[in-house]
Amino acid sequence: MGSEVIILPLIFGVIFGIFYLYISARNKERLALIEKGADASIFYGKDRKVTPIWKVIIINLALLLMGIGAGTLLSEAIVQAGMNEDVAVPGTIFFMAGAGLFLGFILTKKLNKDA
Repeated sequence: MGSEVIILPLIFGVIFGIFYLYISARNKERLALIEKGADASIFYGKDRKVTPIWKVIIINLALLLMGIGAGTLLSEAIVQAGMNEDVAVPGTIFFMAGAGLFLGFILTKKLNKDA
């Protein structure tokens, strides 16, 4: 009964911790570069070509969902072939979802080269 009270603050604490570490590490890195004499324009330059984050999210989400769908279909075929359903279904779905995310990583790298 009391686990709900513990889990919600824990989730928010983890999210806060991730953002805090990201922002503080970025700040320290920028201060170190400025101390070495680097120009501040490297942080906000117009010539920097970066793929928009919405493209990366859409590609990875689409490939993740396609991987889950393909894993579901493939696991049903494996179950029909005679493998235990308790092992085949989650294993195949997770494997295909991971393959989809890996393909998304490769495509994102390719997008960054083209941008």
